[in-house]
Amino acid sequence: MHDHDRRPNVHSDAPAPAPSPSRRSQRGLDWFIFFVADVQTGFGPFIAVYLTSQKWTQVDIGFVLTVGGLISLFGQIPGGALLDRMQQPRRAAAIAVAIICVSALILALWPTYLGVMISRILQAGASCVLGPAIAALSLGLVPRARAGERFGRNASFASIGTGIAAAVMGACGYYISNQAVFFVTALLGIPALMALLQIKPGDIDATRSHGGAAAKLSSIAEALRLAASHKTIFLFAGCVFLFHLANAAVLPLVASNFTLRSSSTATPLTAVAMVIPQFIVAMLSPFVGKQTRIIGRRPLLLAGFIALLARITLTALVADPIMLVAVQALDGISAAVLGVLVPLTIADLTRDTGRFNLVQGIVGCAMGIGASISTTMAGYLADRFNSTTAFLALDAVAVIGLLTIWLAMPETRRDDDAS
Repeated sequence: MHDHDRRPNVHSDAPAPAPSPSRRSQRGLDWFIFFVADVQTGFGPFIAVYLTSQKWTQVDIGFVLTVGGLISLFGQIPGGALLDRMQQPRRAAAIAVAIICVSALILALWPTYLGVMISRILQAGASCVLGPAIAALSLGLVPRARAGERFGRNASFASIGTGIAAAVMGACGYYISNQAVFFVTALLGIPALMALLQIKPGDIDATRSHGGAAAKLSSIAEALRLAASHKTIFLFAGCVFLFHLANAAVLPLVASNFTLRSSSTATPLTAVAMVIPQFIVAMLSPFVGKQTRIIGRRPLLLAGFIALLARITLTALVADPIMLVAVQALDGISAAVLGVLVPLTIADLTRDTGRFNLVQGIVGCAMGIGASISTTMAGYLADRFNSTTAFLALDAVAVIGLLTIWLAMPETRRDDDAS
């Protein structure tokens, strides 16, 4: 019997059917996620472009980006714990979006060292709450058995929002100014908040959104003790770590190879290699969400790792640039699977504990650490040896992750989740 099976079943009697949320609330969450993806896209590579145009050195740009990255990484556990303490994730999401919009305005109007540092700290800290808040809203809004489909819709709308925002902001930067990108980012917070207001507070089950009764505020030490005492949580966080350790460096290596072969075509080829997976995620995520209820979580996790393994192997073997771009479509499959399965599996493992958002923080931290190590490790191997060696190392990591899920990871779906 696995750890999550030993927790007492507080619903021993057959529960009454959960009321279905209104269509207005469901659509409100759809569009909120879409516009949040737009807002967050503004803080991607556009920051480096903007600060370079402001005569910043690469060292200074790298430092402020690193500070934001570290806050995003290690702030997820306290951010999740704080959200578990709050009764209303809708309010937390609204505050987080407002802070991110303010940080965009600071970046646009005050591009000094102090201003940019304040902006990055505000944006990174708010993002540590916003991600878990969206997942908590999703859990609280739908009956437990429909959570997979809800997370599938989330991934789909986020992917569409990211793709459209990248195109719109790129056009703004090209035709207007690099500063305009951050004014647009701040303005997009308005429709995001309007969409959030469409979610009726009465449609959100507060207990379900936390995975149980709201918990007391937890320390990082308590979070680590929780993960260590529930072996399946620890195991799943390890699998997510291995996925991102294998995955994060693939596209940067591909982009570097494009540049070495032909610098004039590197940018458009890299852009296409990024857009194709986003399109596949948007199309595939709802299907993945439905399948979680039908065939369970574990087979889909295996499929995600198999797609990752195939992508890395083919990327190492294929030389033709067009074929190399086509191979990156496999990233859309693995991204769709992980985008749905990560929050859903966490919800399974934290059921009736009140620690859903805290464990989201633990897994998110593992995800970030894996991605950070991936790019450093692969970059070193590519420079020291060659890109093929780097891809083989990433392949080995993907194999370890696949074997871990196959041999050790249990199915986390319960019988009442399939109903």
